[in-house]
Amino acid sequence: MKRIILSICFLFLSAIIHAQSSEKELIKNTETAIKAIADTTENGWTKKGNISLLFNQANFNNWVAGGESSLSGTVGINYEFHYKNEKITWDNRILANYGIIHTQNAEFEKKSDDRFEFNSIYGKKAFGEWYYSLILNFKTQFTTGYIYGKDADGVETRVENTGFFSPAYLTFGPGFYWKKSDNLKVNLAPLTSKFTFVNSDYTSSLGYVDGSYFGVDANKSMRYELGFYASAYYKFILMKNVSAENFLSLYSNYLDKPMNIDIDYQINIVMTINKTLSANFTFQTIYDDNAFQGFQTRQVFGLGVNYGF
Repeated sequence: MKRIILSICFLFLSAIIHAQSSEKELIKNTETAIKAIADTTENGWTKKGNISLLFNQANFNNWVAGGESSLSGTVGINYEFHYKNEKITWDNRILANYGIIHTQNAEFEKKSDDRFEFNSIYGKKAFGEWYYSLILNFKTQFTTGYIYGKDADGVETRVENTGFFSPAYLTFGPGFYWKKSDNLKVNLAPLTSKFTFVNSDYTSSLGYVDGSYFGVDANKSMRYELGFYASAYYKFILMKNVSAENFLSLYSNYLDKPMNIDIDYQINIVMTINKTLSANFTFQTIYDDNAFQGFQTRQVFGLGVNYGF
């Protein structure tokens, strides 16, 4: 486990170091990077956003090799609003995704994606590219989540396991913010509070013992942690009309198993076809042993219809 954590951290830090040496070349070779750097020179508020719709469809009719027809769709919102002057930088981002998949012979429609996240970093100039910072991160989901199974007759069943605001995570604390540009930034917060909120109905009625429901004890609705939080963001151009956006966050809880580090890494690759169409690929992996004893992963790929605002 430690080797996996160290490998992910090493690869991400290597990318940041490489970015410093190649940033000038990227700016010269990509119009997107030029515009992003130009935006950072402006004081006051800057805002931008994107709504995307992804579709996936498979249809089988008398297909001898086998297969099951399915239809899925995902809507996503990525909205940024930033403030900057000579002494202050304040970066905010909202990420929201929701998707449903319908399979021909399945008893229930299922979620393919469900996420809401708000990130805010406020920085006051210290020296060079460093700021004293205060971070806030909030995560939850929109709708009920289920554990699926089958009964003795082979009929598909489901048991409610999560819901809106259950779980929900609130993280905040002071730290140090290094901002090379809007496309490359790192925050280190050595004294960060983290709250995990759940509906106490789940911890009291589903048979969970202490700490087994997202780390929250039985009959409780909240868990508190104090630890070290690190986050990084790096966006670069892979080739013409193809961009890659990386998010990484790490958290170590001083109060319980500090060497057992929570990891959340996501990469979004957008292959632009024209102003409204793109092929979008998202991969995310999470390690949080309070939620699951192992790595959680999600992968979404599809043709997207995009609207910028």
